[in-house]
Parts: sequence; C-alpha cells; structure tokens
Amino acid sequence: MKGYEKYTRQFFEAKGVDMDWRHKTYIDKAPIWCSVDLRDGNQSLIIPMSLEEKLEFFTFLVKVGFKEIEVGFPAASETEYEFCRALIERNLIPEDVTIQVLTQSREHIIAKTFEALRGCHSAIVHLYNSTSVSQREQVFKKDKKQIVDLAVFGAKLCKEYREKTPGNFHFEYSPESFTGTEPEFAAEICNAVIDIWQPTAEDKVIINLPVTVSHSMPHVYANQVEYMCKNMNRRENLIVSLHPHNDRGCAVADSEMGLLAGADRIEGTLFGNGERTGNVDIVTLALNMFSQGVDPELDFTNLPEICEIYEKVTRMHVYERQPYSGKLVFAAFSGSHQDAIAKGMKWREEKETEHWTVPYLPIDPTDVGRQYEADVIRINSQSGKGGIGYLLETQFSFVLPQKMREDFGYHVKSISDHAHKELLPQEVYEILINDYVNVENNLKLTEFHYVQKNGYIKAFVSGEWNGEEFEVIGKGNGRLDSVVDALAKVTHHQYVLETYTEHALEVSSKSQAASYVGLKEENGKVTWGVGIDSDIIVSSVKALVSAINRMV
Repeated sequence: MKGYEKYTRQFFEAKGVDMDWRHKTYIDKAPIWCSVDLRDGNQSLIIPMSLEEKLEFFTFLVKVGFKEIEVGFPAASETEYEFCRALIERNLIPEDVTIQVLTQSREHIIAKTFEALRGCHSAIVHLYNSTSVSQREQVFKKDKKQIVDLAVFGAKLCKEYREKTPGNFHFEYSPESFTGTEPEFAAEICNAVIDIWQPTAEDKVIINLPVTVSHSMPHVYANQVEYMCKNMNRRENLIVSLHPHNDRGCAVADSEMGLLAGADRIEGTLFGNGERTGNVDIVTLALNMFSQGVDPELDFTNLPEICEIYEKVTRMHVYERQPYSGKLVFAAFSGSHQDAIAKGMKWREEKETEHWTVPYLPIDPTDVGRQYEADVIRINSQSGKGGIGYLLETQFSFVLPQKMREDFGYHVKSISDHAHKELLPQEVYEILINDYVNVENNLKLTEFHYVQKNGYIKAFVSGEWNGEEFEVIGKGNGRLDSVVDALAKVTHHQYVLETYTEHALEVSSKSQAASYVGLKEENGKVTWGVGIDSDIIVSSVKALVSAINRMV
C-alpha cells in the first residue's frame, strides 16, 4: 500500500518497568466507572442532546448504576451550563452520585466552572492540558516548562476557587494526549499538579491517563500506565483513571491491560460513542468481567431497554454485531453452531450445572434481557437440523425424531434459500403444520377400528383413495402395523414402517398427542408424516396417512 513511509511511531516506550501486569490473567474486581456519555459522547453527536434529553439520559445512567457521571463543559456553552445548574437546582443528583465537569487551565473558564457547580453536594473538577510532543510543538508552541507552568497555574486556581465556592469538590487532572507524551515528562507534570493539590486518604486526587489518540498496541499502554503508577507522588492517595479512545480498535484491550497494570478507574461511554472511532465501550468492558465471574457493579440486565433509550436520545444506532448488546450477537444461523447450542442447553438442563459453559454463548442471553427463542436460534438457508429441531421443541413442543430433523431441516432451508430471507419461528411452525401434519389429499380415512384375534390385530379401514371409496382389512402385530398392511393394499406402494414415535404436546386434561411416522420405500428413501389428535391411536394413524400422502 503506497504512502506507508510517511508514518512513524508516535508513542514513547516506558523504560525500566517490570511489567508486573504480565503475571495477572484476569480483572478480579470492578473499577470505578465514570460515564462520559453526556460530555465526550454528546460532543461527538451530529445533533447534540437537548437539555431535556440530557436530563433523561442522566437519570437513566444513575439507574444503570453509575456513581460518577461527567455532565459536560459548563464554560463551553449556555446549554452545558444550564444542564449543570438544572441537575443541582432540581435536586436530581442522588447523594451517592458525583457529577464531573471539564475545564481548561484558563482562569475565566475555571471561574465559570465553579459558578456552575455552586452548591453541589459532590463534584469532580476535571482539569486538563495537552502534553504530547506534537501538541507542544504544533499547537501550543511551548516547551516542557511552559506546559508544566500552565498545568500548575490551573491547579492553583482550582484550589483557590474550591475554597471560596459553596459545595463539595474533588480534583482530577489529565495530561491530554498522554499516549504521545514521553512517560518521564508525563510523570513530571502530574507530580507538579499533585504537589499543588496535596491529596490525602480522605481527599484523593484522580490522575487520568487518556488514550486521546491510540498510537500503540495495548501492552505498550499497559507499560506506560505501570510506569506512571510507580513514578507518581503520593500514589496511595491517588485514583489512577483511564480514558481510552478506539482509533486502533483497541480501547477495550487498552482498558483491560491498563487495569491489570494498576489503574483504578475507567472513563467511557455506553456502546463506545465518542470522537472519531469512539471511546471505550463500557457495556463490553463490564460484561467481559461479568463473563469471567466478576460483578461489574453496573446493571445491564435489560440491554434492550438500554439500547432503546440510548438510540432515542443520541440518534445513534447500536450495531447488530456490537459485543453483547447488538441484536445478532447471540444469534446462531450456522447449522453446526445451532446444533452445539441446542445440545449444550440440553446438557446443562440434564446436569443442573452451576457454571455456564454452553458452546458459542459466552454468557447466558437471559442475563442481559435477551430470549433464547427470539435471539439465539435464527433460521435461514445456513441453518441446520439441530437448531430447527430445538426451536420447534422449545417454542412449540414438537420433539421431532432425530432422523426426521434432517429431512425437515433441509425442507426449511430450501424454502428460506428460495425466498432469500430469514424465517421467523412462527413461519417454521407453519411449514411443519402445512406440509407434514394431518395431510389429506390423495388418501383420506373415514373410519377404522380393530379386532384382536389369534395373536394378531385386524384393522378394518374405510376411506377414499384418489376420489374412490374403499373398505379394506389388514393385519399386524399392533394397531399401526395392521393399518400399514391395510393401506398398502389400497395404494399399491411398497414400504415398511421405519420409525414411529409419539409424545404429548401439552400437559393438561385436554392435551393433544403428536405422532411421527417414517415410511421406508424399496429404494431406501424415508418419507415422514405427523399426526395430531387428542387420541394417541388416532394421531398415529393420521401420521401414517400424512406420510403416505407425502410419499405419493
């Protein structure tokens, strides 16, 4: 590909780290979560949320379980300012929830920020300035000392305004464009701010290490985070936070490895909405932990509702293959996948297992508000007998014999293939009913009864064959055998009863029975028929008649 020569690595390796994170294999506890949907997420929308939409979304984020929510940049616009004031004045912030606001290191902006926060019972003032080589050289045209001085200036002002503003305020500092900053300089500027704020165990400071633009593989970022954790002053009184963006598609991996490297907190958005390719997707990150047996401390038990509200207020769309939350992420169209899932579900039911290990499903869809019937087994031309059989059994109580599943599966796949569409469960059910159940065209029975004599069963059968009435007698070892013998004399087809099974369709006093008959012809072909009736004997004969009609 032409043009690759003009690119170079813009990240800086953290030297001398022990890479302690290598010895950890999973995240064992939830981080502190901070939703930035209302700030970072909102500013990336084509049409930013209105005040009322932001209020609705804030309330919903609280319901999901976020204890820290970044609500905006109050000095940036009147809407941002009014939103912050509305939350405070309408008393919409629960006692256990802290709002967060963003500010640059400029006095009039810091003053406006604290004005917007006056009277807030708990707020984080998030100060930032950019520190990367490219930003220093190209945007600000300042050397390292001048960049540090800017951060120190803002830190001092925040401290001054906190003292004279009613409310309860905590501090956060971000060396913006951290991933393009020399780790030694990032530690230097963070320490300069820390020395101004003097964090304590009761008044901790958040140091946020953003992947403002993703430049490296996740392990490089993990090393940078570990370096910072080991080289910042008063580490025991710091909360190390991560704010990954997704330019390289690594935001989730950056977050997970950054947590292993010592971080305590994550800033992100539901479904990853944010500038350019977006922020880290908190739903994915949290449910990754959930799938490993760790409580994420956020409530995603009704993902369909969360998706609906998110799409309503943002006018964005949750992609169908978005991890965990997309409409198709639990869907299995492949025949082999469907078969494995169906067998896994049956195995789980039989064994009453404690842990979830169903093939192809990393978590139980019902844990996030999805349904097996509607979301897991999806039928199209790629589907297999296992999935189709599972669908009929779980939704409509039809337990097809194993050999019939293959025959019916091919029939359904053919219909889907010719229609070029997915078949809904009801459509699959209707195919079974219309094409296999109680089929009467060439052959119809009007009456049949049985007499037992000399160890045999005699069947006296009457009906119509191709429009002509008949009465015939057959005999066999059982009732169905005797009817098979009788009807062979009428149809002049040579076949034997290959398979016969039956079961109740419903458990009630008015339950109906379903019978399945497979007839094998001389050429080896097996034709299937299904009978349904309240009388098990009648349903078996109806299944036989259905099979004969389908055969001829």
